[in-house]
Amino acid sequence: MGITPTVVRQKEFSTKFRGFDVQEIDSFLEEVAKEIEDLNNKVERIVLEKERGDLENQGYREREDTMKKSILQSQKVLDQMKENAEKSSQNIVAGAEVRAEKILSRAHNRLSQLHNDINELKRQRIQLEMQIGSILESHSKMLEITKDENKAADETDSTLKFLNHG
Repeated sequence: MGITPTVVRQKEFSTKFRGFDVQEIDSFLEEVAKEIEDLNNKVERIVLEKERGDLENQGYREREDTMKKSILQSQKVLDQMKENAEKSSQNIVAGAEVRAEKILSRAHNRLSQLHNDINELKRQRIQLEMQIGSILESHSKMLEITKDENKAADETDSTLKFLNHG
């Protein structure tokens, strides 16, 4: 049985010869009962405050867990975004490299074509120079022949004129 203020107040002692002063005992018991009652009230308040504190603490822990989960989720999202951005940039770079290779290949092909065109033009120029030289030489020979023929014709004319005058 626990000692409560009521038990203290209702406690009766038997009296004996040469016993204690009953009023003094009753007064003391009343003080003890009040003290026990005050302590019980304090204990009850402390227990209530502890329960409220435990509930608050539990709420804080739950919020802390939620925050931790949110932070971890945010970190995962950030890591995923970073990974996606990295992959995207690698794809962009790879695409740019492919386009650059194509452009470079076309430029090399064009350069090769230009070299071929230049060589063809050089060949045609040489051929044209040779044809023009051949034509000039042919015309020059024809001029020589014509000069010779004209000279011969002139000599024949001169001889004819001389014979005709004579």
